[in-house]
Amino acid sequence: MTEETPGFDKSEKPDVPSGAAPEDAEPKTAPSDQEGAAPAGDSASSASSASDKTASDDVGLTAQLDQVRTALGERTADLQRLQAEYQNYRRRVERDRIAVKEVAIANLLGELLPVLDDVGRAREHGELVGGFKSVAESLETVVAKMGLQQFGKEGEPFDPTVHEALMHSYAPDVTETTCVAILQPGYRIGERTIRPARVAVAEPQPGAQTVTSDDASSEEEAEKENGGPDKG
Repeated sequence: MTEETPGFDKSEKPDVPSGAAPEDAEPKTAPSDQEGAAPAGDSASSASSASDKTASDDVGLTAQLDQVRTALGERTADLQRLQAEYQNYRRRVERDRIAVKEVAIANLLGELLPVLDDVGRAREHGELVGGFKSVAESLETVVAKMGLQQFGKEGEPFDPTVHEALMHSYAPDVTETTCVAILQPGYRIGERTIRPARVAVAEPQPGAQTVTSDDASSEEEAEKENGGPDKG
């Protein structure tokens, strides 16, 4: 026979305030410190993993940056090479254009040279008068503006690169091959010779050169015998 505590029945439940959930009546146990705190080993491993991931990301970014720099250098070199080729192309085209222009002008003026020769002969004979004179002077002005230059004068030394000798003679009063007559003047454009000057040339007489050499030798021997040239 068991004894019962007066005034308390096992079947009776503790009083619960109205509006409260039944779970409020049950006693709650406070969480232990071991359950709330994370293990120290897990924190260290997480930090190490994060550090390794950051380092690998940095290495990947560095590699990508190097690739971009290499590609940029290659593209820059290609651009510089293309620019140099384009500049060379422009200079070559400009040089060819000038050459073609000079050839075209030279060909045109070459066809006008017989007309200019006729004008020159008419002027020498006094036939360049009236309207013919005006036309001739206008033609000469136009060809001069196009760069045509006349050359060839009497008395200048003979130059086979710009002179064409049509007549040959000897003269005692020249010391070298000289143009003594201009049969047809020469014409040039800049450095390009369209037609050489057609001239008559004269050379020193061979006997005169020999005499001159003998006279010079005699004078030298006389000076040596006299002890040198006289001094004033």
